Amino acid sequence: MTASTFPEPEVPTFSIVVPAYNEDSVLEAFHARLAATLDRLGETAEVIYINDGSHDRTRPVLDRLQTRDPRVAVIDLSRNFGKEVALTAGLHHARGQAVIVIDADLQDPPELIPELVAPWRERGVDVVYAQRIARAGESWLKRATAHLFYRLMQHVGRVHLPPDTGDYRLLSRRAVEALNQYPEQHRFMKGLFTWIGFEQVAVRYERDPRFAGRTKWSYAKLVNLAIEGITSFTSAPLRFASILGLAIAGLAFVDALWIIYKTLRYGDPVAGYPSLMTTILFLGGVQLTAIGILGEYLGRVFDETKHRPLYHVKDYRPARLGRVREPMVRDDGPAAGE
Repeated sequence: MTASTFPEPEVPTFSIVVPAYNEDSVLEAFHARLAATLDRLGETAEVIYINDGSHDRTRPVLDRLQTRDPRVAVIDLSRNFGKEVALTAGLHHARGQAVIVIDADLQDPPELIPELVAPWRERGVDVVYAQRIARAGESWLKRATAHLFYRLMQHVGRVHLPPDTGDYRLLSRRAVEALNQYPEQHRFMKGLFTWIGFEQVAVRYERDPRFAGRTKWSYAKLVNLAIEGITSFTSAPLRFASILGLAIAGLAFVDALWIIYKTLRYGDPVAGYPSLMTTILFLGGVQLTAIGILGEYLGRVFDETKHRPLYHVKDYRPARLGRVREPMVRDDGPAAGE
């Protein structure tokens, strides 16, 4: 008996992965610019929007875009899992020979995509990342803290995190398959993009201010993301706590020798209350800080041991591009009487 024969689904040249959380005010404008850029490229493409548990009209807008553009695919997650997990869901579903990750807020211009494509197409570069030379529309505090974080990661991290680089980049198929092998719960995608290795080059650009709506990244979320990045790719905080503890123990030993010397030479003076309280509070603060650092790493170990799924998909509507509706040839075996 001959097996049924179906045509292979068309594999698009590009998959564009776009996480979206409460972005109904910008999606129409974003897709118009993205679609125009893809039209100029002249290659087959799918645009995968991941609705990360939005509470506004993001999903109806995505449905409307999918009705108008057969390249659009929509992944609707069961709740808000966060941008890092939404990106992961998009990478899991991407079918393209190359995958481009971009935010929907239009701070990263879709018109830069041909420049990201060129090194991959001409030289086979696996990762082409967009590096900012200017960050329009951001406060001095956000720029300063971002600068500090990237430089800190360069000195203490186990991977070289390119400075002033976000998620906007192109990944080859083998780079995406490498990323999809990482199952960890606490995901810092900028670090994982670098961790996989392969040849990586930068394309420099000026980042635009947000087109519409409000940023979803409060300072508290940015601090949490920085902690994720540091604890995911370096054990430097644990080492720092150990070194600090040894240094304080050494100072305490020297101070004890000094107290013994003064007692033997001058008698037993009355201890000063202010200096005693300062020492107690300082040591208590150091101990609590060290315990907190240990707790951060222990909490991550606890989360990883549970092996929970990273996300759940409530609805997935693939792009109509390349879908197979009916078999072209079908052979159910020999006819009756043969």
